[in-house]
Amino acid sequence: MFLPAFATHVCLGAPYGWSAISLRLSLESGMVSPTVADWTLDQTTWPMAVMIASGGVSAAVLGSWTVRVGVRQAMATGGLLFGGGMLLSSLGVAQHSLAMLYMGNIMCGMGYGCAYTPPLQALIDWFPDKKGLASGLVIAGFGSGALAFTPAVNFLSSKFCTLPTYVGTSLPPSYSLSEAVQCTAADLARLPYDSLAPGWYLANSGSTGIYQGLAIMAFCYSSLIIASAFTIAKPHTGYLPTGFNPSVSQASANLNVPVSNVLSTPQFWLLFSTATLLATGGMSLLSVASPLVQEVFTTAHPALVTPAFASAYLMALSVANLSGRVFWAAISDKIGTRNTFTILSLSSIPLYLSIPPLISGCVSDPSSPLSIYYLAGFCTTSFLAVTIMGGVFSVLPPYEADLYGSKYVGAIHGKFLPFSTIRGIAGPAILLNLRNREEANAIDEILLSIDPELFKTTFGLDISQAGHLLDTKVMTLSKLVSVLPPELADPSPYLYNSSLYTMAGLAGVAALLHFAVRPVDRKYFEKTKI
Repeated sequence: MFLPAFATHVCLGAPYGWSAISLRLSLESGMVSPTVADWTLDQTTWPMAVMIASGGVSAAVLGSWTVRVGVRQAMATGGLLFGGGMLLSSLGVAQHSLAMLYMGNIMCGMGYGCAYTPPLQALIDWFPDKKGLASGLVIAGFGSGALAFTPAVNFLSSKFCTLPTYVGTSLPPSYSLSEAVQCTAADLARLPYDSLAPGWYLANSGSTGIYQGLAIMAFCYSSLIIASAFTIAKPHTGYLPTGFNPSVSQASANLNVPVSNVLSTPQFWLLFSTATLLATGGMSLLSVASPLVQEVFTTAHPALVTPAFASAYLMALSVANLSGRVFWAAISDKIGTRNTFTILSLSSIPLYLSIPPLISGCVSDPSSPLSIYYLAGFCTTSFLAVTIMGGVFSVLPPYEADLYGSKYVGAIHGKFLPFSTIRGIAGPAILLNLRNREEANAIDEILLSIDPELFKTTFGLDISQAGHLLDTKVMTLSKLVSVLPPELADPSPYLYNSSLYTMAGLAGVAALLHFAVRPVDRKYFEKTKI
């Protein structure tokens, strides 16, 4: 029963690999540098959050339905919706329709909501003596979604990619700024096109190949989830593993809280808030993992931090998400779910606080031998931070079973899953908004210091027209950095610092809320029928 449950969750975890394509999606028209018609990085990052958010909502709404129709029908329905949604997203990219791209991801989320909890409930029923490990192994599949999605979408898009047309190191008089884009060596360093050189390229003359890759993956994912639905089953009523003899208190029906009572308990809202705040930090890192690591470190270490490195970093965070789900779930079976959540809460704070100093140590003096160690420290620390998010997902179901009983844990977990919706929105929203504010401040600082004549020579217009150049994407922070005054440091590596400090603060609030969680009052439990 493990393999179909795990395979289903690997497919549903595809959004964790979305940042592998978010940068290239923001360059669909320009390919090497954005045109005015291109989507922004914010707009191409949000589909990941949209998919996870709609998944959390639909899981809560459809929780009772999945119990009523059974594991197989719920999973098969989820497989059709998930594949259909990804196909619609592919069409949205092909038609350059942001609304269609988002609607496809919403549809994927509905499929996730149908197919997420049924295999989880089935595995907990098969292994009532190891609820933490059982849920951790299944949910590890969801956390490892990027391990499958990232290399697959990169490979498929590279097969269908068409490179743009090069028009020279300077813009020919026959072309206008709306017809061509200029890219620098720094722009190319963030893209997987090794045969291109800095200069001017004809807009709309190439294709990233992403929509074809998504279309193929839509059929593969849908087929795998539906195949898993036909091979999974729940144990017969009264099944117990060999050698497992639950105590009277464990087996008693009056130790189960009905789903209808769960939202009335203060424990639900305290644990829901704790889980949301703890998972927000890991979600923010995963949502921009690939572009983040390039934006922060490529300038300091261009030979090392390449697009391939960024993809490897994203997959490493996927491994962190996966391993955190297994490791912390196994730990919870040893020390208890409450103690595990306490460790998750308290350890998050120093992890997020340590990342900005590691970034500064790496980029402040790239020639120093210590710089590579700081980079390794950043990778390790962010890896550990994401294991905590994975741990929240896998420890939460057995924690719910400890608080409310195991009988209705599948439907109860569906009530908790909107925490995934909130962290799916809050993580990217906090990070992107704070990053954009830092970027705007950095651009303003550079414009106050740059030589107006140098600016006019570089961008062709007076510095007073900087706002127009930003709106049309002719001027970007990376292009401004190329003419940065010597006395100013490149601000790009520090754009995420305020976000990371914010995540540390959210983890501190989560720790305080979790300390308030107590056993559920007996009045909420199911009454014994006489």
